[in-house]
Amino acid sequence: MIRLSIWALFLFSFVAQAQEASFLEQGILQNKTGNYAEALRFFSLEIEKNVANPEPTAFYHRGFAKYNLKDFQGAINDFDKAIELKSTYFEAFIARGQSYSKRDNHKVAIQDYNEAIRLNPLEPNAYYSRGISKAKLDNHRSALSDFNKSLELNPEYAPAFAARGDAKIQLQDFKGALEDFNKAIELSPKRAAYLSGRGFVKMKLEDYKGAIKDYEESIKLNASDPDDWYYLGFCKAQLERFRAENGESGALEDFNKALELNPGKLAAYYGRAYVKSKLGDHRAAVEDFSRSVENQAVENTKLVYAIKFNKALLDELRNSMTEKFKLAEFSLGNAEVFFNRGMAKAKSGDPKQAIEDYTKAIGLNPVYAEAYFLRAVAKSNLGEQRSAIQDCNNAIQLQGKLAEAYYLRGIIKLALGENAGCVDLSQAGELGFNQAYAVIRDHCN
Repeated sequence: MIRLSIWALFLFSFVAQAQEASFLEQGILQNKTGNYAEALRFFSLEIEKNVANPEPTAFYHRGFAKYNLKDFQGAINDFDKAIELKSTYFEAFIARGQSYSKRDNHKVAIQDYNEAIRLNPLEPNAYYSRGISKAKLDNHRSALSDFNKSLELNPEYAPAFAARGDAKIQLQDFKGALEDFNKAIELSPKRAAYLSGRGFVKMKLEDYKGAIKDYEESIKLNASDPDDWYYLGFCKAQLERFRAENGESGALEDFNKALELNPGKLAAYYGRAYVKSKLGDHRAAVEDFSRSVENQAVENTKLVYAIKFNKALLDELRNSMTEKFKLAEFSLGNAEVFFNRGMAKAKSGDPKQAIEDYTKAIGLNPVYAEAYFLRAVAKSNLGEQRSAIQDCNNAIQLQGKLAEAYYLRGIIKLALGENAGCVDLSQAGELGFNQAYAVIRDHCN
């Protein structure tokens, strides 16, 4: 019996060690299956396990997960660490460059690609990625050279053909661009961007029927691109297909759809005005013409979205905290009594009274991180955002892994126009509050 117990203990210990050792492998598997938030959790566990002897691959793969969650600054931080630990890590240089590129910092991205190419001159992705950044900087001839080199090393890479096609468009080589998009579509026929790219080339070559066919195929795959609808309408207008016929939309309907998807697309107002004029609706045409020329800068203006502190968001934060607590013994000297009453008042829609109770709880227990956090939630509900940030600061100082506090502070900072909020959201996501990545995706890039 004793031998059996010892064996069982040994087996349990062995299994536990195997599970710990597999955090990295589990994270890589989750990355491969697209479950990036879960992958990030495993990589963080691996990093915590090896604090004394950090492994560069864990930081690299966690950076990859953050990149796919659109947390590009968080990804850069992890790639920095991977490179610090392994200076020859050319894959990390490429990945960091791609993260900088996503943040429109293409000059710095190119420096990373240059270093990756120095370390490994035969890596096609480094040339491809450098070409993308050069194109963003309008250096299209040099970008073309990089795409050529990438395709020399990897002749079956559809994105490089499409990117080279885009570069050739900028250089007015439409026939060459058509060849590249044909090849990209041959290799990857279900990519809407390749079909719309070829449609644009055909439009430039005045093959409007061929362009219409490509744009319609692209829209079947992705109906949410306003540019596709605009160019579809443009091509139909060239063929005087102004109204819907035989169950197919006309230019008017296509311009309407483009404006539905992007009300600020001035070219679509202009196109719709032209169609309305051709159809004899001159008063409406004048209105659209006026919209298209009133403020030409609008189309180039980045719209800033002010996040609203709605009841649903704050209820979600409060409820995520509430679920963590159990009933405490009653005593007027017990901070939990006032804390719990504060939560009840907040849930009943009385944030002012809730704040009073959270303040009493903090008076009885000055290190009550959760009370500071829920007081921040209540203050935010009342529009007291600066004071809410201070309460979040206190909560985080007392409990450094309080993910909800980082999340709320990040949301408030973004709403106040402070980009530092993205750093807080990244930290919240890293601590397991996965809702942060949806905000990062929409408002931090």
